[in-house]
Amino acid sequence: MIGLLLGVDIGTAGSKGVLLDPDGAVLARSVREHAVSTPRPGWFEHDAETVWWADFTAIVADLLRAADGRRLAGLGVSGIGPCLLPASAAGEPLRPAILYGVDTRAGEEIASLNEELGADAILARGGSPLTSQAVGPKVRWLARHEPDVYARTEKLLMASSFLVHRLTGRYVLDHHSASQCTPLYDLVAGEWAADWAERVAPGLPLPELRWPAEIAGEVTPAAAAATGLPAGLPVTAGTVDAWAEAVSAGVREPGDVMVMYGSTLFLIQVLAEPRPHPGLWSTRGVDPGSFTLAAGMATSGAITGWLRDLVGGSYAELTAEAAAVPAGSRGLLLLPYFAGERTPLFDPAARGVLAGLTTGHGRAEIYRAALEGTAYGVRHNLEAMGGAAGRLVAVGGGTTGGLWTRIVSDVTGLPQQVPAETIGAALGDALLAAEAVGAEVDFPRVNPIATTVTPDPANSARYGEFYRHYRALYEATAETAHFLAAQQHAAGA
Repeated sequence: MIGLLLGVDIGTAGSKGVLLDPDGAVLARSVREHAVSTPRPGWFEHDAETVWWADFTAIVADLLRAADGRRLAGLGVSGIGPCLLPASAAGEPLRPAILYGVDTRAGEEIASLNEELGADAILARGGSPLTSQAVGPKVRWLARHEPDVYARTEKLLMASSFLVHRLTGRYVLDHHSASQCTPLYDLVAGEWAADWAERVAPGLPLPELRWPAEIAGEVTPAAAAATGLPAGLPVTAGTVDAWAEAVSAGVREPGDVMVMYGSTLFLIQVLAEPRPHPGLWSTRGVDPGSFTLAAGMATSGAITGWLRDLVGGSYAELTAEAAAVPAGSRGLLLLPYFAGERTPLFDPAARGVLAGLTTGHGRAEIYRAALEGTAYGVRHNLEAMGGAAGRLVAVGGGTTGGLWTRIVSDVTGLPQQVPAETIGAALGDALLAAEAVGAEVDFPRVNPIATTVTPDPANSARYGEFYRHYRALYEATAETAHFLAAQQHAAGA
């Protein structure tokens, strides 16, 4: 009989773990919160030892107590990505990990690589334009700005592959994560672009490629001693957290779209073939032969957190007040570009705008305008994707309460399915581990659809006018936003 299954995910602001029985029932959960380091404007980092490894070992300890000595069958891992953690030959971190697209330090390297390799050629071969999301420019940044670190770098790790290496000793990266290492990976060929890799990352050995549900290796005796896991336990290759979350929500069929509501907002559309897009990220998917289009907003739930701290009150109070405000927030319109914007604008110097303010507006209208602003961003990205040909599935902590998802459905005119299980990527990790070891899990029973959010036609019609002005407001204020962003950088803000 197949034993218990573990899944652990390292997120931006916290990590989660889950323990499943052989039938897929959730037996235990564990959560750890942590902080992001921002040593300079535009820099976002994690310390791999005190954040990634410390969270992992603490979560595993919790789950092993719940397992109570029962046999384990497999472990799946995921983490934020794409990231750059330079490591020694032994896999020891040489500096804090440089995080995904929120870290914008490599702007000059993006420009130089576009000039050197050709922006059109990069898009055609790698599937995505060079942006702050790409790992390649950050590798070049490291070589230029921290040459001593680069000279000692023998491994390019991400959160998931760091855990895999620490647990198994194997230097492995999954195809999806590799496809976000633009321009180091050839999307169509499904392999490292060796010629470009040598130009961008000279002398750096690249990891062996696997699929997320393939076994990367087994827990070594040393890792067993450090974690309490049994030596010989199979460990999957893992992947980026959002793609593991898509697995947890059953988003694996071409046309399906996942909307992940969190501090940032992320969308993944499953494709049967690559579809490079200048305003999106085209990547390999979780399953062999699959592809995805991905989109990400730089801020979403982070804005509501900022507002809560600014105006007071709990999330529950603010949500209840905003729910009583009619669609359109009584004439307010918000651009949610508080940390620049990723897709489909790729404008790190974009800034937030709240238009239409009067002394008659209060925190309820402003809070609702923030939710509506992020919903317009979802619509903008879905339009860039060509719409949702299959299901639209909503996941993440932002689905709690129902107002945010209801506004998004009204703005997009699309229904959203909300699964019952909220542990997210960690559940996807455990399900990938089940696949890796041959367990047959009844997925619809593991994570059934709990509710479907349907759009209100009257609200959708009203939001159509607001959306037109949302798009126009960015164009009208971009020059001023860029000027103000430059002033902020100069002031170290």
